[in-house]
Amino acid sequence: MIWIIRLFLLIYAVLYFGIGAWAIIDPVRDALEFGDIPSFMKAVGLQVTDTIGYSEVAGLYGGINMVIGLLCFLAIFSRGITTFILSVLAFLTFSIALGRYLFSLIPSTPTFYNAFFVFEVATFVISLSFFLYMKFLYNPSKNTDVKDIAADQ
Repeated sequence: MIWIIRLFLLIYAVLYFGIGAWAIIDPVRDALEFGDIPSFMKAVGLQVTDTIGYSEVAGLYGGINMVIGLLCFLAIFSRGITTFILSVLAFLTFSIALGRYLFSLIPSTPTFYNAFFVFEVATFVISLSFFLYMKFLYNPSKNTDVKDIAADQ
C-alpha cells in the first residue's frame, strides 16, 4: 500500500508542479516562444484586465500549485511529510469543491458539477483515505510484541 501512496504522490507532484509552472509562464509564453503551449488562463476561463492580475495568477495558481507539487515530491521520502501533505491535499481540494458547490447555490449561477469538481472530490477522497491509512494503520514501529518489550526490562 505504501508504494501506491508514493505513486499517487509522484503523480500529484508532477501534476501540481506542472500546473504551477504553466500558470507562471502563461503571461510570457509568447515572448518565450512557447506558442505551442495552450493558454492557462483560457483553459481555466480567466481574463486579466490589469497588470496586477498577472501577478495574482502567478501567485495564486502558480506559486501555490508549485509548492504543493514540491511537497508531494518530498512526501515520497518522509512518512511525517506524507501524512502532512495528504491532509493538506484533502483540505485544499475539499475547500475548493465546497466553494464551487456553495457558489452554485446562488440563483442563476452555473452548476458546480464539472471536470474540475470531479477531480477535486476524487483527490479529497483518495487523500483522506491514504491519510487515515498512514495515520492509523501503517505503523512499522508497532511490529514488536508486547511480551518482548516486557522481557527486555
